[in-house]
Amino acid sequence: MADSTITAKGQTLPEAKSDVLVSSLRFDLLMGVLGMVFVGGLYLDGWAHAHGLVDQTFFTPWHAVLYSAYALNAAVLVATLLRNHARGYAWRRAMPAGYELSLLGVPLFALGGAGDMFWHILFGFEVGIQPLLSPTHLVLAMSGLFILSGPLRAALRRSSSASKPGWFKLLPMLLSLTAVWSVLAFFSEYAHPFVNTFLVTYGLENGQQSWGAAGILLQAGLMMGLILLAVRRWQLPWGALTLMFTANAVLLSFLADQYGLIPVALAAGVVADVLLWWLKPSTTRFNELRLFAFLVPLVLYLFYFLDLQLTAGIAWSIHLWLGSCILAGVVGFLLSYLMVGPRSSSEQ
Repeated sequence: MADSTITAKGQTLPEAKSDVLVSSLRFDLLMGVLGMVFVGGLYLDGWAHAHGLVDQTFFTPWHAVLYSAYALNAAVLVATLLRNHARGYAWRRAMPAGYELSLLGVPLFALGGAGDMFWHILFGFEVGIQPLLSPTHLVLAMSGLFILSGPLRAALRRSSSASKPGWFKLLPMLLSLTAVWSVLAFFSEYAHPFVNTFLVTYGLENGQQSWGAAGILLQAGLMMGLILLAVRRWQLPWGALTLMFTANAVLLSFLADQYGLIPVALAAGVVADVLLWWLKPSTTRFNELRLFAFLVPLVLYLFYFLDLQLTAGIAWSIHLWLGSCILAGVVGFLLSYLMVGPRSSSEQ
């Protein structure tokens, strides 16, 4: 088992039992990797549903993979709690900082799983987009997010004097952030342009076009909300956004057999990293931050429409697809004001 704690002042554990436990980077990395395994199990189950491989039963091999991945995460978290308690820490202090909510997610997920089985018995199995909105599935999603976001919360609560933490220190946080993003994308896949490409390639009706445009704005908001959270706290290393974009696209492409969109995310991630390096957006560089928040979603969806135009063709007019790209940028621009408000006259 990876060492789960370090102490901020170098005390021995008996001397530090009243202190807040701080997770080690090795433990954070373990939880980050296990979190991505957990998300992989989720997408595998979603792929099976999308391809008609799931019968009307709760006990499927796909559920077995998902719940096994959950069990791995739960086992590490519970073992960490028991180990630290055995070393003299009170129960309420036995989890490393940031992982308290992850531990809460363990019993919640188990209750959600049991509730899901009984839900199916009482009300039958969901069809279409219903599984993504089922109350028991939303409990599973929420508790899963509690578990997956542990390394992210731990990193946010860990003080760091380094101006450039680098890959070694930030990789667990990046894996956790990618896992959170991917779960949000999974449960909003009914409004995700990387899944419902037919809305662009064949969507001639006004309702279909409205659905597609709304999905672009929703996903731009989810993406930039998470990216700006990271940018506000850390100076991300080169390649961080490329990793996040590509990993998220690989999962979505597997879910919907849209593998041709992986290069779109890869290219957009590289451009986002270039913009991050060039603009250096931060809470003190207001104009650069707003420009970065506008350009990243704009570039992603410009690449998206270009890819579809070259491969399958698009049914949308230039007014619709270009306007959707610009509005995606506007969503990111507006979110930057939640991160850093307008400067007062005395600051200008």
